[in-house]
Amino acid sequence: MPKILAYLVVLVLIASCKDPVSETAEAQDSGWEIVVDSLPAKSPVNSKAQLLLSDWKEYVAVERSFDKLYTTEFREDFVLVIEELIENQKKMEDSVYPASLDIPQIKSRQKVFKTFILKTKGDLEYRQNPKESIIQMIVAFNNLRNQVNVVVNNTLLEELRANEEN
Repeated sequence: MPKILAYLVVLVLIASCKDPVSETAEAQDSGWEIVVDSLPAKSPVNSKAQLLLSDWKEYVAVERSFDKLYTTEFREDFVLVIEELIENQKKMEDSVYPASLDIPQIKSRQKVFKTFILKTKGDLEYRQNPKESIIQMIVAFNNLRNQVNVVVNNTLLEELRANEEN
């Protein structure tokens, strides 16, 4: 009888030991899907601005990296996308801007975008909830795109130059 009782105690101890790490990993992954599904949409640029931006290869690289944010399924993939976005943003910052976009309004929006990319990276590294910083980063990128629309559609500067020449 004591042997059966000892075997039963050992069996109960082994059965009660579970791997809690796998459960938390599953919880993080399922929570990540909720974050990706609730991201705001990317704002569109008009056709005139799109022609200008498509010739700027560094911007195109940033936009491709940014589009990957919406297709990531796991936190680790998102970390890699953020790293790629940081690299491409640095290249865009150091590149030669198109003449009509080489203005402080565009550069300042890009710096704000860079700030929120780095904030998102920090949240991911320190295992904070990155949802708020991701949304702020998307809003900053949308503001950059909207400013490009404004600059491209603003003909006031051209009209003033034409009046000066006359």
